[in-house]
Amino acid sequence: MTCFDAHSDIWTDVTVRRLAGETDVFHNHHYARLMKGGVEGSVFVIWVDKPEDYARRTREIFSCVNDEIAETKDFRIVKTYDEMMKAREAGVFYVFIGLEGMAYASYDETFTRLDEYYDFGARHGMLTWNEENGFGHSALSGSDEGLSDLGKRAVLHMIEKKMIVDTSHLNEAGFWDIVRIMDGRPFIASHSNCRKLSSHPRNLTDDQLRAVRDANGCVGLNTWNEFLDNDRRKGDISRMADHCEHMIDIMGIDHVGCGFDFCGFIGDPDDPEGYAGIEAVTPGIEDASKIPDFFDILRGRGMREDELEKIAYGNFHRIIKEVIG
Repeated sequence: MTCFDAHSDIWTDVTVRRLAGETDVFHNHHYARLMKGGVEGSVFVIWVDKPEDYARRTREIFSCVNDEIAETKDFRIVKTYDEMMKAREAGVFYVFIGLEGMAYASYDETFTRLDEYYDFGARHGMLTWNEENGFGHSALSGSDEGLSDLGKRAVLHMIEKKMIVDTSHLNEAGFWDIVRIMDGRPFIASHSNCRKLSSHPRNLTDDQLRAVRDANGCVGLNTWNEFLDNDRRKGDISRMADHCEHMIDIMGIDHVGCGFDFCGFIGDPDDPEGYAGIEAVTPGIEDASKIPDFFDILRGRGMREDELEKIAYGNFHRIIKEVIG
């Protein structure tokens, strides 16, 4: 069984390594692991990891991603459901470009920079990462303010552009603003878990999960161990299966997917201060090659193959078809 991962930071690794002089980063550092894990495609997000200069870093990422795309033979950029399915049928790894935070665009009243993202190929976006910006407030901000007027207009602009609206990283007030703006249209939380099982503010309450369900949206299960249990030592692959079961209990099988958020490859493991993934690795599902083990656990808990396929790729494929077209 293959899998679609709705959230990956591989573009960040591509950028870091290409700026250090490497080439063909995807092939040399990621392709074999993804193939072993059965990953058929993914959303690779543009994440500005150096917030002191959003514009400079965004354009730096654009340049490195363009160079990687021009060089690789291992993946294909897709922008529509049909393009995705053609790549899938051809056995080619497919990539949607996504946005993990839009600080670069969040002070632009004309949405020229949001359109720049779109023209670059982005068909998905989160308004914030962990920062506050001109659109809204992150889940870690401690703010109970909702989206700004500009942020609300940005969501409407994304709807017009047929981009997938993603609420992961947004605070609760912003989440409920998006629920109202979407007015029944599907939206997602690409890489968030259940607040019921881990009280981290990046996770979703049962009421939020129901709101995603009612909009016919989807939530992607996240491997980050801090989001799995209040005691990080208990955040393992089995606990992730608990989150999956709870989501199904609250939302039903049609609204759960995968947004693994593997980060163990970011930075240099020999430089702990600069190694983003050192605390995020989850026992039992340390990287993409271990994904089949997760589905084996779900099988062992009685899930049927058709249910597993919905979680693995079917539910997010439905969102892509309905929203992007």
